[in-house]
Amino acid sequence: MADDGEDDTKLIKKGKHKRKRKGKHRKDHDDRSDRAPPPRTAGVRLSLKRVAILLSAYLALGTVCFFLVRDQISGKKTNGILDSVYFCVVTMTTVGYGDLVPQTNFAKLLACIFVFLGMFLGGFALSKAADYIVEKEVTMFVKAIQVHEAFDPDQMLSEAAEESDKLKLKFLIVLLLIVLHVIVGIIVLILVEDMSFIDAYYCVCCTITTLGYGDKSFTTTGGRVFAVFWILTSTISLAQLFMYLVELWTESRQRQLVDWVLGRKLTVQDIEIADLDNDNSVSPAEYVVFKLKEMGLVNEQLIMNVMEGFKNLDVDNSGTLTANDLSSLTKLMSRR
Repeated sequence: MADDGEDDTKLIKKGKHKRKRKGKHRKDHDDRSDRAPPPRTAGVRLSLKRVAILLSAYLALGTVCFFLVRDQISGKKTNGILDSVYFCVVTMTTVGYGDLVPQTNFAKLLACIFVFLGMFLGGFALSKAADYIVEKEVTMFVKAIQVHEAFDPDQMLSEAAEESDKLKLKFLIVLLLIVLHVIVGIIVLILVEDMSFIDAYYCVCCTITTLGYGDKSFTTTGGRVFAVFWILTSTISLAQLFMYLVELWTESRQRQLVDWVLGRKLTVQDIEIADLDNDNSVSPAEYVVFKLKEMGLVNEQLIMNVMEGFKNLDVDNSGTLTANDLSSLTKLMSRR
C-alpha cells in the first residue's frame, strides 16, 4: 500500500517536472495591456462600497420623492424632510409601521417602486455575503490541494483555526451590538416616546425583525431622528449576525474538507482518471481539475468545453499554448 502511494507521488512529480521544463522554453513577449482581468469573487470589499453608494442614492432619491408627495401621505407627521427620510427607511427595511401611509394612487405606486428597490438592495447585499462565504470555501480548498507544493499541513490547520477564532469574535461583537441596539432602543422609546418597558421592548423587537405591526412606532421629532439611524443599523446588524451564523455553520464543513483533502491518498485508478492528456502522468493542473471534479465543483461538460476552447487556440497542435499560436490564430481570423 505504501509502495503504491510512493509510485503515485513519483508519477505526479514527473508530470510536474515535465511541465516546468516546458515552461522554461516558452517566450514571454505577450502584450500585457491586452490581457483582460479574469472575473473574481474576491471583490467583496468593492461590492460592499457599491452597496453603500446605492444605499445613499436610494435614501437621497427616496427622500426627495416622498418630500414632493408629502401632502399625499397621511398619518402622524412631524417635519417634512424628516418624515420623508423616516418613511423611506421604514419602506426600504420593510418595517412598515403604518404611522405614515400613502393615500393617492401616485403615492401608492411610488411606495411600491421604492419597496421593491429596497428589497433589491437587500438581496444584492445578501449575494455579496454569499460570495464572501463561497470565496472562503474555494480559497480553503485551493490551498488544501496545493498543500504539498506551497503550504505546510500544520500551518494550514493553524490558519484555519485562526480564521475560525476571528469569525467567532466577529459573531460575538455583532451579537453584543444587537443587544446594545435593543437596550438603547428601549431607553429612547421609554424616555422620548413615553412607552412602558413592555411596549418599548415589543416595538424594538418588531422593528429589528422588520415585523412592524404598526401599533407602536416612533411618532415624535426626536424619536424619528433617532429611528432613521437606529432602524438602518439594527436591521443591518441582524442580517450580519445571521451571515456570521451561517459562516460558522460552514466552518465545520470547511474543516472536514481540509482534513479530507490532506488525508486522501491517490490510487493508480485515480491517476488514470486524472490523466486528461493520456501521457501516463498527472500534472498539477490535471490534479486540480481531478480534485474539483471529485468535490463536485466542476462537471465533465464544463471541462470538455474548456478543453475544446484550448484545442481551438492550439493552432500548431503541440499540446501547449505559445505566442506563435496566438499570432497564427490572429492571422487566420484576419483572413476571414
